[in-house]
Order: sequence, then structure tokens, then C-alpha cells
Amino acid sequence: MRPHVVAVIPARGGSKGVPGKNLRRVGGVSLVARALAACLAADRIDAVHVSTDSAEIAAEARAAGAGVIERPAELAGDQASSESALCHALDTLAGQGIEVGVLVFVQCTSPFIRSADLDAAVGMVASGAADSVFAAVDSHAFLWRPTGDTVVGVNHDVARRLRRQDRAPEFRETGAFYAFRADLFTQVRHRFFGRTKVVLVPELTTLEIDTEADLEQARALAPLLDPRPPALPVAAIATDFDGVHTDDRVLVDQDGVETVRVSRSDGLGISLLRQAGIGFVIVSKERNPVVGARAAKLGVDVLQGIDNKAHALGVWLTERGLDAREIAYVGNDLNDLPVMASVGWPIAVADAHPLVRRAARLVLERNGGAGAVREVCDLVLASQPTR
Repeated sequence: MRPHVVAVIPARGGSKGVPGKNLRRVGGVSLVARALAACLAADRIDAVHVSTDSAEIAAEARAAGAGVIERPAELAGDQASSESALCHALDTLAGQGIEVGVLVFVQCTSPFIRSADLDAAVGMVASGAADSVFAAVDSHAFLWRPTGDTVVGVNHDVARRLRRQDRAPEFRETGAFYAFRADLFTQVRHRFFGRTKVVLVPELTTLEIDTEADLEQARALAPLLDPRPPALPVAAIATDFDGVHTDDRVLVDQDGVETVRVSRSDGLGISLLRQAGIGFVIVSKERNPVVGARAAKLGVDVLQGIDNKAHALGVWLTERGLDAREIAYVGNDLNDLPVMASVGWPIAVADAHPLVRRAARLVLERNGGAGAVREVCDLVLASQPTR
């Protein structure tokens, strides 16, 4: 049997710059889960392992279908190098009888890694075209270095400024991923050796998260860079009511009676979900007869007067033996953020608050009260074997 192509994702539990960084969410998905998804979707990677000292990160890895390598404390501190974690991972895998031919080193701090780029890197090493490969973008930047009380040009002649098209490109390492021959790596114990080449990746995918500002930038980019899922493989849907089933407006008559407007297409979508055996629950902060009446008409569960939506939904899920990672929650405003962070598929309606949109794994195309619920229902139904 040929040696394995194995991806290793080092993911410590601690981080000083961004506390709990590897579990922080971008596009509704933790950084470690994003790295796992990229590796698991790559055609040329045989197995994926996370090297970690964190029980929570290990649980995410196992839930995704990856292996876990328990990293000892002496290799999990701020001063420990990535190479030390990779060497430990290779030793652990060798002890399990796994022969690694190509090692792919993937960093959680780069949230927009593409599976196709990982495959390209593996292909270059596996074919013998390179011994080590890293992700890069080409650069024509003019670089300067301080010398004394002035600066001097580093990669250009200051007296002869060539046009961009007349200059050979240089390469900027992104830090996202590396691929190399495992046998040579164990000898030299660093990631650059032999014939070193690059895989050029799109500039927009190269953001590396080292600060809270980087994290916010990644969240802003996620709706642009993350592909829209063709289907939602979830076991149940939970939603807010006001602003999701309605347009967040209410009519009040002279007697104080409130009425709202809802979408008939939403109702049909929920009916189709129920026929498919998909659970549905409305979780509302308000206690209003109109919410109960709508839930009764739809034939779905309703939790009203809820201040802690995440807790209430957790109880509902436990009673039904459901896993929060298999649940979608659709929200529109700030009080939805905690519950959105507790589920696998946090979803925002198109006209949701900007912070809710940033926290979402999926931002819908339709506004609340204008078919947003039906849009979610259709995506869930698309994941079913038969319709």
C-alpha cells in the first residue's frame, strides 16, 4: 500500500493575542472546524488529524470525522514550535503503524483555505515535482528596510523604477498551509528543504488571524468568500418569530390588540418539513397570543417568554435526543446571537442586524416575513433523500 497523505492541524487551546482563537467563529464556524472542512473535502488527503491539548477542540475534530493526537503540555506552550508538534504527530502515527508519505501542515489561523489548493500542493510533492511546497501570493511590492536614520530599497533599484509588468514577481508566504515529504522533514525538522515551490492562491483568501481586528475582518469577508450551500443537512430548525416570520412590524388597534403579517409560503414550507420528519420550533422572547396562534396553525412547537434562548433550545433538543451541531437557528437581532453561537447552522435573514449577519454561517436572500423561512425550508428539503 502506498504511503498515506496525512494532514495535521496543530490547534492549541491557549492563545494570548486572541483568547480561545482556534474555537472562535468566522461565518458561524470555528476556525478549527473551517480548517478541518477544507482538509476533509480535499481529494488527495487520505486522513486528517488535529494535534491539540484542548478537550473542546478534540471534540470538534472527532465530530467532524478527524483523528485526534493528544499533544503533551511541553509541546503546547507559547514557545513550542509548529515543527515540534508535527514531529510528535508523525511519531504518534508511526506508533499506530501509519506510514506517512506526504505531510500536509494546515493552520487554523487562515480561515479561507481552499481544498483545491491543498490538492495542488499534495500533487506537486506526490509527483516528485517538489520536496516542499507552501501557499503564496505573487508580489510586486517595493520593499524598504531601515538603515540608520533613513531607509533603503531592498528588492529594487531606487534610481530605476521598473513598471510592474517589467519586474519578475516575488512570492509572499501566506502561512495557510504547507506540504512536504515526511521522510525528509523528519531528518531536517523544518518545513523548507530540497526543491521548494509555491502554490499560488487568491489574494482574498490569504487573511491570517493574529488579532481581534483580523477576526472581525474575516467575519466581514466570510459572506463574500464562503460558498452558499446547495442544501442544509439538519435534523431540526429553530427560529425567532418577530423579524423572521414577520417583517418585525406590528399593528396595534385602539384596544391594544396586536396583529402581524406572515407569509403563506413560509407555512407551506413548514408543512413540507413536517411531512419529511424535520423538527421545527419557534423560540420567542415575547409572550404574545399571536405567536402561539401562529405556531398552533403551523403545528409546530413554540417556546415563549424566553430570556435565555440558548438554554431553552438546549432543553428542547435534549428532550428529543438531538445534537445542537445538527440544528439550524434563524435569527434577525442581537438577542439571537447567544443561541446562534450554540448551534451548528446559525442563519440570518437578509435584513438582519449587521452583527447577526456577521455571526451567521448562512445569510438568506429573503427578508424576514418575506419568504425567509420558506427559503430555509427549501434548503433543508433539498438535503433529503427523497422529496
